[in-house]
Amino acid sequence: MTNQAVNINANHAATAPAFLSVWNIEAYYGESYIVQGVSFNIHEGEILALLGRNGAGKTSTLRTIARLDNPALKSGEIWLDHQPLHTMKSHQASAAGIALVPEDRRIIPGLTVEENLKLAQIAPPIGWSLDRIYELFPRLGERRKQEGVTLSGGEQQMLAIARALARDIKVLLLDEPYEGLAPVIVQEIAKTLNIIRDQGITTVIVEQNAVAALKLADRAVILDTGSVVYDGLAQEVLEDEKLRAQYLAI
Repeated sequence: MTNQAVNINANHAATAPAFLSVWNIEAYYGESYIVQGVSFNIHEGEILALLGRNGAGKTSTLRTIARLDNPALKSGEIWLDHQPLHTMKSHQASAAGIALVPEDRRIIPGLTVEENLKLAQIAPPIGWSLDRIYELFPRLGERRKQEGVTLSGGEQQMLAIARALARDIKVLLLDEPYEGLAPVIVQEIAKTLNIIRDQGITTVIVEQNAVAALKLADRAVILDTGSVVYDGLAQEVLEDEKLRAQYLAI
């Protein structure tokens, strides 16, 4: 990256009003150029829908923000509340307040609901108490002694989100949280995410059910072949049939 580019990025990070600022990130899986100069800002407490067709680079962007090794960040900057995530490893980004809930949820076999939550709190920074989590997710409270992997799909998704909240987080990254869930469960999780937003937590949601995500979100960013093609209000995407047809196939 040239000195000029570094200066531009530094100036952007210094002046950006956003809580989370993603600036011109480029990331690769091996030789495959997956995330191609993606930039967007998110304000504190906002819900952003990160949308696009399959293969557009949505999950890779989430993983890059969470500082996972794959894909590998080659250039660009990621700032969270004035902290340079782009210089961090994944465990450091987690300690800084980033929580990624992956598509497969990764509930730990052999552990109960409560043991999954307690394991998340084995080291600081500790977030919500178990009582507060069970107040938000009454079903998990009822099933606290049940093995996590035996829960229904919707309950497992609740547990995955609850496990993130058990840490002291600032940004919740959700990868396909509605996948395989009945519409009534989707609505229930959406209500929960609105409550989480009211607590000041910022959320980025990647979701193939674009309409559901747009109804929940404040703003939307649409990716196409690894690049941003739209950054604006979620409601505008819902109202723009041509945009939805072109980039979301809906």
